[in-house]
Amino acid sequence: MKYTTRRATAVGAVIGLFAIGFFPFSRQSAEQSGYARETETQTPGVKPFTSEELNRRAIERRAIDAAIWGMPIVNFDVMRQAFFRDANASYGDIMFWSRPGNWKLQCLTPNTSVRYVFSFANTHQEGPVVLELPPTGDAAFMGTIVDAWQVPVTDLGLAGEDQGKGGKYLLLPPGHQGAVPSGYIAVPMKTYNSFIGLRLIVKSEDEATVQKAVAYLKHIRIYPLSKSAAPPQSKYVDMVDTVWDTVPRFDESFYASLARILNEEPIQPRDSAMMGMLLPIGVEKGKDFKPDEATQTIHRAAAQEAHAWLVERLVTIGFPYWPDSKWDIPVPPSAVKSEFTWETEGVLDVDARGIAFYSFFCPPKKLGAGQSYLVTFVDATGQRLSGGKTYRLRVSGDVPVKQFWSVTIYEHATCALIRKVSRPSLDSYDQKAKRNADGSMDVYFGPKAPEGREANWIPTVAGNDWFAYFRLYGPEQRFFDKTWKLSDIEPVK
Repeated sequence: MKYTTRRATAVGAVIGLFAIGFFPFSRQSAEQSGYARETETQTPGVKPFTSEELNRRAIERRAIDAAIWGMPIVNFDVMRQAFFRDANASYGDIMFWSRPGNWKLQCLTPNTSVRYVFSFANTHQEGPVVLELPPTGDAAFMGTIVDAWQVPVTDLGLAGEDQGKGGKYLLLPPGHQGAVPSGYIAVPMKTYNSFIGLRLIVKSEDEATVQKAVAYLKHIRIYPLSKSAAPPQSKYVDMVDTVWDTVPRFDESFYASLARILNEEPIQPRDSAMMGMLLPIGVEKGKDFKPDEATQTIHRAAAQEAHAWLVERLVTIGFPYWPDSKWDIPVPPSAVKSEFTWETEGVLDVDARGIAFYSFFCPPKKLGAGQSYLVTFVDATGQRLSGGKTYRLRVSGDVPVKQFWSVTIYEHATCALIRKVSRPSLDSYDQKAKRNADGSMDVYFGPKAPEGREANWIPTVAGNDWFAYFRLYGPEQRFFDKTWKLSDIEPVK
């Protein structure tokens, strides 16, 4: 009876609205308002679209946005698939480089002056996972654990929670409610999948010291907490001279990767609206991704456009470190402010995040704690760095670092090392490179080595634009207070 009364009241209210003219639906009022005329004919100057055209264009727009939004998690999945494929590894196995890498280290903006140690973990399969790090000894570690969206959860080693003393990190699955056993460093995760990225820091490059460092890294253990009474032995895979190809492909496979990893992870509240936007492109939580051939064609075109956008916008992502310098901090302000959560002042900076993870992976939680990076895409005159020209970078002899500096170049179109070049980087450890009388070092870039400067030369390839990272490991105060300055890269005539 109460329902009938409320319904009758509501109907009466609607009739009242019609009666007093809030809904002018009579033919006469429609014509007077011009509404009928505007809908009965095509609006002048507006191009008509067929239903098929509108559907195709909508899918393509959504797919472009999906590529930018999904860049960090697709970057993660492509690395994970290469871990399984190229290293023939499984969760908990550990791949490492016993020597600094070369061009075969095909990940985004790697440093070939260091030795990497990488692994992947998954708490969905066997619950909480233990990462056991040894204390600093014959070598040391610096690194980070990131989730599947590449949000850094905790730093490791010298700049991490264990401060180089070693320890047992316990990766907890999303929503974990159980107690954390004593003796563990709790690491609550928002995703089941995680990436463990470490740099192995050696005391010197002589063979005996390097061998001790490799033996040291094999004290890392990764295993389920449920097996802590008798931890299984991790497998260690040396990736020296093996291609580890993690460069995302901007074609229809991009969306297959996106669908796969999203199906494995919980949807976070910030992403619920985007999950609805993905439905037209065939990506839906809990369902198989099976686009037809026509949709795949649209996906391919959308991925290519997204790639072109990322390439172009990459040069704008950072901000100058010195006011009159061409060297930038290679991350946007939103990343620095938010510690790489990309959420500041109620905004998720999707565009900046997409550009960033087009160009790098596994950021640290505490930026600048153990290393600082600079990037440039242009020479001292403001022109894009071209593979067909020759350039010089003069690095002073007093770079403010406790450890070392390095300069590495990357192909602009992939953000990876230029394939098959003999040497992609040069660093302050290099004893073959010639120094100037004042202790400075001239680094040359170009398709051909300047005569007599072969040891100071990094090869480029004509027709390929490139960019450079300058890294400072163990940066000192003179870098942070900007009383020291890095020169710009100059064209050589």
